[in-house]
This record gives sequence, C-alpha cells and structure tokens, in this order.
Amino acid sequence: MRWCLSGPKPDILTACPFAHRGLHGAGVSENGMAAFDAAIAAGYGIECDVRLSRDGVAFVFHDATLNRMAGRDGLVAMLDAAALDQLRLPDGGPVPRLSALLARCAGRTPLLVEIKADDRHVDAICKAVARDLDGWPGAPVAVMSFNPHAMRWFVKQRVEQLRGLVVTQQGKGRMGAAITRALALWLAKPDFVACDVRDLPSPLSRRARRQGWPVLTWTVRSDADRARAAAHADQIIFEAGHD
Repeated sequence: MRWCLSGPKPDILTACPFAHRGLHGAGVSENGMAAFDAAIAAGYGIECDVRLSRDGVAFVFHDATLNRMAGRDGLVAMLDAAALDQLRLPDGGPVPRLSALLARCAGRTPLLVEIKADDRHVDAICKAVARDLDGWPGAPVAVMSFNPHAMRWFVKQRVEQLRGLVVTQQGKGRMGAAITRALALWLAKPDFVACDVRDLPSPLSRRARRQGWPVLTWTVRSDADRARAAAHADQIIFEAGHD
C-alpha cells in the first residue's frame, strides 16, 4: 500500500516548540485559557484537543468524560454548548470554545488542533472545527488526529488545510501496527506526522524525514525525551517544565 505526504514543508510546524495542552501546571489547568496565555507569553506554539458539544460546537477539552477536568459525571458530547460554558476547570477558568482560543491566538501563535473523534462518524466535529477556522483565514493552524477518517474529511472538504496524523506504536503488535498505520496514512494523506516520542526512531519517522516532511513528537517530558527528539524529529510537543 502506497502513501504520500502532500504539500511543502510548512515553517509553522517547526518554528517553535508546542506547549502540550498549553503551558499548564502549578495551579494552571491543561487546555485552559490561563495555560494558553502562558504559552503565548513565552513565545511557544500551542497544542490543544477538541471535542464536540451535543449541539455541534467545538470545545477545547481532552477527555470524553467530564470527571477529571470538570468535576462532574457525564460526557462532553451529552451537553449543549450553553451548559459546557458554565463548567469550570480546576483553576477556575471556563472550558474554552475553539473559537475563543483562535481569537486569543489572533492569527499569530502557531496552533495544533487535535480532533478527538472516536469512530468513523467525524462529519459533525470536522465541520465545527472548519467553521471556526474560517474566521481566521491564513492563521498558522494545523489540524491533526489519531483518527484518519477525520483527516480524510479535510482531504475531501478542505484540502488546503494543513493536516497531520498522530501515531503511536505503544500497546500494538508489530505486524498489526504496520498494517493499521499504512491504512491510516492512505486515508489521511497527511502533510506531517506526530509520533509518540517513545517510538522514535521508527520506520515511519525515518521514511518521512528522508522525504523531507515534518515529524513532530509528543509528549516530551524529560531530558532523555529531548535528546531523542533532537535526533529523530523536527519539533517537539512538550509538557510544562520540560521545554
């Protein structure tokens, strides 16, 4: 099965490190505005996660469930946008809408938007993300996902949008991982790949770099991770305290 990465190597992916879910820690919640403001002030790019409300609005939130970060039972997908607006993160800040984060970045801060979609039904969340991105034409934004169907949506509907495939080999057999990865690459036709730092170097990272395509790596948390990333990737997505 053949695959290819599309388009030229974009500077926005390699110009600066990306703060994973913002520059959080020490009382500053992940994927919250305080974390994003800290990353912007420090001159970093931002990586964030996006899930969909019941009524089709893109919110910046990692987990499918609300327990860990919003202190209540239930699923993000079961609440309307108005209800999600009322929730508070552990640091007291709101759960941001993607549109609010884009406004805070103001078309200047590089932004990686990881689309959280758990199955093949990606149309609604991809439409919501694309709708928000329409308000910031030319902004340094890339979308990415573990789910190749989400990136396939952009291939078909917004082919000009910079897009990436997030990959990990952890917990997967070698043969099964290779087959799954080949199919995912064929579906997603990514402009870049974001590899688990624990996997580096990998056949995929080597092949992409030989062809001159960007390899990002996540989540860099230690000096050992930094050294591995420096040898085998083009830019890092890091946790606070390990930039």
